This record gives sequence, C-alpha cells and structure tokens, in this order.
Amino acid sequence: MAKHIGQQSIKFEKKISIAATASTVGTKEGEGPLGKYFDVILKDAVDGEASWEKAESKIVKDTLTLAVKKAGLTMDDIDYIFSGDLLNQGTGSAYGIRDLNRPFFGLYGACSTFGESISLGSVTIESGGASKVLVGASSHFCAAEKQFRFPLGLGTQRPLTSTWTVTGDGAAVLSKNGAPPYITGITTGKIVDFGITDANNMGAAMATAAADIILTNLKDFNITPEYYDLIITGDLGYVGKELTIELLKKEGIDISNNYTDCGIEIYDRENQDTHSGGSGCACSAVTFSAYFYNKMKKNELDRILFVPTGALMSSTSVQQGESIPGIAHAVIIENHPKGEL
Repeated sequence: MAKHIGQQSIKFEKKISIAATASTVGTKEGEGPLGKYFDVILKDAVDGEASWEKAESKIVKDTLTLAVKKAGLTMDDIDYIFSGDLLNQGTGSAYGIRDLNRPFFGLYGACSTFGESISLGSVTIESGGASKVLVGASSHFCAAEKQFRFPLGLGTQRPLTSTWTVTGDGAAVLSKNGAPPYITGITTGKIVDFGITDANNMGAAMATAAADIILTNLKDFNITPEYYDLIITGDLGYVGKELTIELLKKEGIDISNNYTDCGIEIYDRENQDTHSGGSGCACSAVTFSAYFYNKMKKNELDRILFVPTGALMSSTSVQQGESIPGIAHAVIIENHPKGEL
C-alpha cells in the first residue's frame, strides 16, 4: 500500500500506469510550437456551440471520451472521473460530463487542477477503490477573460506580465495495470501567499508555491534535482519561472539545468503575442497529455516531476483587493523507477 513520506508526500507501491492521454486545443495553441502533438485543434473558439462556456463543456466531453477510446476501453470501464476547470461552480466540467454516466469528483485547484486530479485518481487506485480512473482539466481563453478580467470587446491592453489562458482540455486514463509511464509518488501542495494582488501577474503569485512544493518533494524523498530528467511546472510563464529558479537558489537548490514550464513550451513568445506565456487549467493538462507524455512513451524522458501550479483567486476576491494565494501539486512520473525513492 501507499506510504506517507516526509511532510506532504506519498509513495505508491502499485505501478499506476498512464494508459492513454488525449488533448484538444484552440486555434492559437494549434499554431504554436507544439501544434503537431495535439489530437484535436478547434477551427474556432465556439466549436459550433452558442457560447464559449458551452464550447468548453463540449471540449471536456469530447476529450475525455477520446482518452478512453485511445486506451482501448469504453466509458463503462471507468470507475471514477476526476476533473475541473476555471468557470464558476465548475460548470465547464459538470455540463461536459453530465451525459457520460460515470461517478464524478468535481475539482477546483485553479491552474493546478490537472495535478490535483492525477493525485487523487492515483490515491484512489492505490487504495484499491478503483482500477481505472479518468482525469482531466480544461479552460477557455474567452470564458476565463470574461469571468476574471475584462470583456474581450473592451480591447483592454494586457501588461507584459500577463499570461494567456489556454483554450483546451487534457485528459488521461490511469490504470492499476499497464505499461509505463507510471505515477510513483505525489507531493501535495500547501497554500502559499506571496502577497501579489495583480491578477495580470499570476506567474509571480504562483512562483512561491512552485518553489515550496519542489523543495518539499526533494526533502521528503531525500533526492536532488538531478534525480529527474526534467522538472516541469505548469503555468508560471517567463516571469514565474525565473522567480522560481531564484527562490530555490536562495535555498541552495539549482534547478536551472533541468527545468521548464508548460506556459513557455506551448506558445511562441515572439510571434504569438502571449507576453509572459500560457496559463489556465488546460495549459499543463494539454502540454503534458500531448507533448511530455509522448516524449516519455518514446523514452526521450525517463523520469519527470510534473508540477501544475494554480492561483486560487476569484473575480470577487480580486475586486475586493485580496492577495492571490498560490498552490502547486507535484507528481512523480517514471518509466523505470530507480529503486527506492
């Protein structure tokens, strides 16, 4: 059975396989450097629906269904679905999943939701409570901008610290039996608040949480950054990535040689005008599901620490001048686990 490690971590005894993944993205994401890896690239922002919100729910349903199909399964084989999004009351997921007729845990971890869904899905399998679970996370640029910032019709100028919310959904089927890559451990994040109040600088708001969880993971498992081929944060962009490196260096940890961020990988900074990079629940979800999972299946990466990061704000909290709490969840994913962690 699972073993509690250190302060915030769990080591899994079972080999929890990532049996298949699926990804859907918008046109902007499809035009970026990872375009060839995505399963589906939308032709427009509404995907044939009447609103951006309805489009997001359709993306959720279609992507989860595709992941199950790619795993060679049917939806009846799935014991639980773990999924979340950025919309009020998690309606992006709820309306997308309502016709799938499977037990559903709706999650909210802001942009860290994919890490949360993988973590809880893995714990459920390790406990014996399930043999196959479906995990995912979604976001939509237009819907998120309308909810958290300004109506798109205003044409509001975005500061250079801002990130671009990824339109899309990433999903994965986790199984107690199967081929690598395997989820071998998790480190669950604490809320860390750096005092940032600017909703257009979420990278800075999340950087402290990212640094905290990476440091905790290394301490809990008694390893160094070099244990991983790559450490991958989810949604920090250029500003947050540099802050994370700086914060860890103050703790005597240098991750600069094997560290990247999904928000940097998904867009071409110079040609796509995304300023500090990408964010949103779908940022880490689609980048892992399409790109990094593919690299692990090809054995181009053997061992990664996947760290989706989230800014736990709401439209109300920002308007009331509250600071933006950050959180991050770390997932250890390995093709060939190296002995005892």
